[in-house]
Amino acid sequence: MTVTSIAPARPTTYKVTGGRVLRSEWAKFWSLRSSWITLAVAVFLLVLFGTIASYTYSAGTTAGGPPGGDTGASDAVSLALTGVTFASLAVGVLGVLLSAGEYSTGMIRSTLTAVPRRLPVLWAKAAVLGPIALVLATLGTLAAFGLGSPGLDGEKISLSLGDDGVLRSLAGAGLYLGLVAVFGVALGVLLRNSAGAIASLVGILLILPGLASLLPDSWYDTLSPYFPSNAGQAVYALHQSSDALSPGAGIAVFAGWVALTLAGAAYRLVRTDV
Repeated sequence: MTVTSIAPARPTTYKVTGGRVLRSEWAKFWSLRSSWITLAVAVFLLVLFGTIASYTYSAGTTAGGPPGGDTGASDAVSLALTGVTFASLAVGVLGVLLSAGEYSTGMIRSTLTAVPRRLPVLWAKAAVLGPIALVLATLGTLAAFGLGSPGLDGEKISLSLGDDGVLRSLAGAGLYLGLVAVFGVALGVLLRNSAGAIASLVGILLILPGLASLLPDSWYDTLSPYFPSNAGQAVYALHQSSDALSPGAGIAVFAGWVALTLAGAAYRLVRTDV
């Protein structure tokens, strides 16, 4: 009788690719309850504050916005976007938790063992959260504008989506919030501590413009438009103040801040131990 030997099956090997890392981060993101809850809170704040501001508007009031920025008199768009400041904190904190949270739990060791090259993890986290925040925030700004418009019927500042600059401003707010989310991811990887990264996020977006007002007027007037929150506000403001950046320059400056932080995060991720 002939005995046939059966060779042991070779274990299946999988190559680490950018697409697989992206799918892994996508699954990881949606497996956390805090992810969709925080996103829902961000959209809720956008719609809530925008709608309330529109229905409680009275002539002579000014629209809210990030500290340090001033777009002058209120308009229907600035009222609808009153909640952008609060939503930016929500999506920024989500970005921090998505990245720095792995350092707090120790999960980052498993992640980087599976992806030894490291950098694809950072790019994948940013590529997952950024577009999600952009799309949902844009839908939130459209909803805030649509729900608030009836409250401004008969007012001189009333606008429609077809008016010049309205869609650009609403889409700009969504783009700004998408970049804030990526900014949070980068801060989380750079600082590797959730509390420290969240404090830095709040300080850079909200406190820095206020502290800068202590500078001499000539310095403040020169530097103020280039602070992250002020550059971001220029992206979605319907009317620009005389000392503000244009929308194109504003998005370039804020994207530069985000890119610089991402570069620092990438350097530390590659060069230092976890």
